[in-house]
Amino acid sequence: MKAGLWLRAQLGSGFPLNAPVSIKSAPAPAASSLLQDRPIFGIVLINLAVVVFTGMDGVIKGVSETFPTGELVFFRNLFAFAPILGFMLWQGRVSLRTRHLGGHLLRGLFGVSAMYCFFLSYKLLPLSDAIALGLSGPIFLTVLSIPFLGEHVGIRRWSACIVGFIGVLIMTRPGAGVWQVEALVPLLGAVFYAFAMISIRRLTGTEASSSIVFYFTFFATLAGLATAPLGAVDPEFAWVWPSSSEWLIVLAIGLMGGSAQILLTIAYRCAPVSVVAPFDYMSLVYGFILGFLFFAEIPDAYLIVGGTTVVASGIYIVHRETVVARQRRRQQAESPLPVEA
Repeated sequence: MKAGLWLRAQLGSGFPLNAPVSIKSAPAPAASSLLQDRPIFGIVLINLAVVVFTGMDGVIKGVSETFPTGELVFFRNLFAFAPILGFMLWQGRVSLRTRHLGGHLLRGLFGVSAMYCFFLSYKLLPLSDAIALGLSGPIFLTVLSIPFLGEHVGIRRWSACIVGFIGVLIMTRPGAGVWQVEALVPLLGAVFYAFAMISIRRLTGTEASSSIVFYFTFFATLAGLATAPLGAVDPEFAWVWPSSSEWLIVLAIGLMGGSAQILLTIAYRCAPVSVVAPFDYMSLVYGFILGFLFFAEIPDAYLIVGGTTVVASGIYIVHRETVVARQRRRQQAESPLPVEA
């Protein structure tokens, strides 16, 4: 998974989701080297972005009993347009041309499904549980990249995936009498996340990053709006008109999501993926803190051990993919033999 694949920003959740598609086109190699020589600044920005995203998750959890999930998806994306479009205009790179509208729709379908599952999981589960289970997304992505992208995954990454799934089993404890079916919601979101990332991999070959960002946010806004009539079928899905103070809350959700996405974009320009990406897993730590301070959640030993296992697995996958990508570039001019992944 290269930088463009770690797309927590596009999913708008506090989950792995894990680095944005750059709004600006990738710079030339020389320029890229100049941009990626500020690792400390990049680390500071990624941590700030994760704090903002996790804070957004906490706000969503706080109002999840007031607003239906579909309405929260709508506001999250509608108000995210302001910072995102402002940043795009400031960069002078606004390109909405597309030759693959169907690809954008497919990416939007998977991305919105993932976002909906993550937002719903904050309502159904303790915040730290939902975040920890959601961190399994890169593991599913590694597995699914084999049949859908034809990627070669070696014994090391397979081992990391197996360890990651063991971490998920530790957290969910199926058959131990404490299994919650609600735990399937963030796991399903992680699967949708993986499919969304695969869709993005296919789009980035021909589509501008700005168009991927714009069309997803636009599609997600419309998808959230499409849930409004569901209240006629089930009152649980009925939209609620925000009060004066609640308007500030839903506005903050969108602005936090869009602003955090920009921070992620800049962070990945300031330092290599191998330096920045692992810090996205700090969301588990921040989730523990927020859950304890605002929701009186106390993580148990299973969550801590399982979550740490998933985080370690994800960080190792990032490390191996960085190493493999570097070796592949080095061998392209030397040997046709595949690189062990």
